[in-house]
Amino acid sequence: MSLLTLLLQADTAVQAIASTTASTERISLFQLLWKGGILMIPLLFCSIAMVYVFTERYLAIKKLSNHDERFIHKVREQISNGNLSGAKSLCKNENTPEARIVEKGISRIGKPIDQIEKSMEATGKLQVYEMEKNLSILSTIASIAPMFGFLGTIFGMMILFADIQQANSLEINTLAGGIYTKMVTSAVGLIIGLLSYIGFRYLNSKINHAVNRMEATSTEFLDILHEPAK
Repeated sequence: MSLLTLLLQADTAVQAIASTTASTERISLFQLLWKGGILMIPLLFCSIAMVYVFTERYLAIKKLSNHDERFIHKVREQISNGNLSGAKSLCKNENTPEARIVEKGISRIGKPIDQIEKSMEATGKLQVYEMEKNLSILSTIASIAPMFGFLGTIFGMMILFADIQQANSLEINTLAGGIYTKMVTSAVGLIIGLLSYIGFRYLNSKINHAVNRMEATSTEFLDILHEPAK
């Protein structure tokens, strides 16, 4: 085999690769998503809801997590000095779940300890509910987005094979192109579902951390009430 023949073969191979690359680049990401079909619309709504809920809950939980490490010690000093109004003022100035729980406990001082504890526990449940509000939407999106994706792929494949049957011909390029565009919905659905699940677990871990902090603060406050009066 001569050198000229080798060069011609190499040039043909390069042209084939360039042609394949060019044909691949003709379809942009937007066009590929557009080819996903009508079920890309609910997936779009799922993605918007996912971003909105995660952002809103993240900012809300982060705001509630900005607490003063010395909060309970300041409350202890006020209660030890008999200044209950000052302790309540500290709680009102501290916009955290712990402050709401301690404030409820202070308002019940003078009643039996078990009643104070129950009141604080009820307030704590309300605070947890406020943090978990709308969080179930992320869990729902994590479940239904992949289903929408698979459903879109199935409908797309049904339409594709119906078109092939009506045309009474089978072209590999048409079949391959139809299959990979119809798989777009599955890929998008899985991505949205995965991101929603990660966001849900992350926010849940933040809430669990806040709940542990609330329980520790409640225990410290009850210990203050059990201390002998000076």
